Parts: sequence; structure tokens; C-alpha cells
Amino acid sequence: MAFGAPFLNFISTHWLPNFIFFLIFMVFGISLLGAFEIVLPHKFVNRIDGMSERGGWFGIFFMALTLVVVSFSCTAPFVGSLLILAAQGEIWRPLWGMLAFGLPFGVVFTLLATFPQWLKSLPKSGGWMNEMKAVMGFAEFALALKFLSNIDQAYHFNLLHRNTFLIFWIIIFGLIAFYIAGFIRLPKDTKVKTYHWTRVAFSTFFFIFTLYLISGVVQDKPIDLLSGILPPKDNQGTLVGVSPEKLRPMPHGLSGFVDYDDALAYVKEVNKPLLLDFTGYACANCRRMEENVWVKPKVLEQLKKNFVIASLYVDDKKVLPKEKFYTSAYDDEIKTTIGEKNMDFEITRFNNNAQPFYVVVDVSGKTIVNPIGYSSVEDFVKFLEKGKKK
Repeated sequence: MAFGAPFLNFISTHWLPNFIFFLIFMVFGISLLGAFEIVLPHKFVNRIDGMSERGGWFGIFFMALTLVVVSFSCTAPFVGSLLILAAQGEIWRPLWGMLAFGLPFGVVFTLLATFPQWLKSLPKSGGWMNEMKAVMGFAEFALALKFLSNIDQAYHFNLLHRNTFLIFWIIIFGLIAFYIAGFIRLPKDTKVKTYHWTRVAFSTFFFIFTLYLISGVVQDKPIDLLSGILPPKDNQGTLVGVSPEKLRPMPHGLSGFVDYDDALAYVKEVNKPLLLDFTGYACANCRRMEENVWVKPKVLEQLKKNFVIASLYVDDKKVLPKEKFYTSAYDDEIKTTIGEKNMDFEITRFNNNAQPFYVVVDVSGKTIVNPIGYSSVEDFVKFLEKGKKK
């Protein structure tokens, strides 16, 4: 990578890009709610439109491109949001989002360019379009919270807790439900006079989703649909003879060491294998592993009874003691934070810079089983069993 392996980690977890992404999502949301429109220069649009008149496949292509460009004010916030998620290290949500968004647009715009007479039969943009944009605008506000959460966790501000995050989402998606049902109207909206089945279905869906979110706060139920988005549901574990300062909160009652050296010293005392858990506050796949794989009884029992865990966050912004600053042999940069130290350790020792990344080592620090990344329950159980056996 041109900027070095830790660059994506900087983009994902440093407060500045996260705050910029937060502002971009907020601007997109406000735009979709009708405060203003994000449009391309008219000169640019007219030039592309002129090329569409050349005829043939060339003309069809530019006619379709003209439709895309004209709809820029609608598409830019959505596509821009997916690109930002991709820059944050997300894979599947941007991929499926682009596919779900781009394929219908590509097919419809190409068909309309090929058979322009079909345009006459389409419904005119108006109330339904304003409502769709407004719903997307509310959703942008919900997604914007993820970037504030990244900052909050990486810098240990502890302001945007899991329940606080959920309460904001409950408000946002409750507003969407009431908006679709017609109880809330924006200045450009028309009054809802008839209730088509689609309106009833969508408003019911968002009401049910809001109740689902409420259950996560009131009944403390797991919210699997938001796995990887919500702040982790951690609790401070304990180990006999270990100072609490050396441990960090982990899910499911597990105990994890903050520092590799402290963990290695402890496994020598208890004669257990050490599981290195390279993870991150902004790592969505790490949360999915913890909430969907680690929670399984056959995995959790192994982790609690047979392993010591070093929970090595690569985006922890807590500053190391000055005497522990060092210059990396990998990039000749001075490492000053816990996260920089852990990332450098992962790169130099295991030639990997992605998370989650799991390594099992023995009491001497030697790797005893091939490392594994994001995986299924079955593969992770096999990985742990092989580590325990060796």
C-alpha cells in the first residue's frame, strides 16, 4: 500500500477522519430531508446530455449516464455513504449495498435509454420521491453515530455507551415509522390521504424494528441485526493474582490482558496456551466474531477454561509510558500508543495487518497452530482444539 499498512487503521480510528465522515453523513442526511440539494454544475450535465444525441450505442450510453448525473442529488448521499464505509474497512455492507443500489439503477436507466417511450408511463417524481429521500436522510443520521462511536471507544471517552447508542437509534427509527405512517410531515410533503398497502407495510416494518431496538435497552437482549455497528457489550473480567489495570473489559465474562508481555508472563504461571486476539474498536468483523461465534457454548467454554487471552486492540489511542516508546523496524516510525504497538507487533511478527486475527502461542511465545481470521463457529472450534492439543 502506498501509505503503508497502518494507513487504513488511521482512516478507521483517528478522530479527524471519523469526525469528517460524521459531518459528511450529517450533511447528506440534511440534504435528503430537503434543506438543500447536492447537484453537479449545469454545464457538465448539459455537455453529457449533448453527447447522448449522437445515436447508436454511444448515444444510449450517454443517455443513461445523463439520467444518472441528473439524479446525482439522490444517489450521491447513498453511494458516498457506502464508499465511506468501504474506506473504514467494511467489506460486505458496501459490496451488497452497491449491488442492490447499482444493479436496479443500471438496468432501469439502460432500458429507459433504449426505449425512451417507456418514460411516459412512469410515475412523476413528487411526494413518493420526497418521502423516500427523507427516509434515507434519517438513516444517514443513524449511520453517522457509528463514526462518533469509533472516536469514543478508541480514545476512551466512554460517553456513547451501547444503551445510549441504541436510544438514539430508537428515536431515529421511531421517527421514520411515524413519518411513513403520515403522522410527521416535512415542508415539501403532501398530507397522507389514503393508505396504500406499501405504506402500511413499511411503517409496520419500522415500528417492529424500533420495538426490536427497545428490547435491547429494556430487556438487555442481544441485537444481532446490528452486530458490528453497536458498541461492544463488555464487562470487566478478573483473574486470580492479576491487577485489574492489566486487564481490559471483554464480552461474555471473559478476561483479556491489555499487554502481550503481561499475558505471556501469566501463561508461564498457569501453563496454558495464549490466544492473541488482534482486534479493533472500529472493526465490525471483530464484533461479529464476538457476538456470533465466541458466544456459542462450545467456543466460550474453550476460551474460559483452556486459554489465556491477550486482547490486543490495534486502534487503542491510549499513550504508552514514555520509557516504552520505540522505533519500529518495519517503518522506522516511533510508536507511542498501545494501538500502534499492537499493530506493529502483528505486522512484524505475523506479517498480517487485518483484524480480526487470532494466534495461539505457547508459554515461550512460539506459534503452535496456523493463525486464523474471520471464521465460522466450526472452523474456530477446530482452531482452538488444535491449539489446546498442541
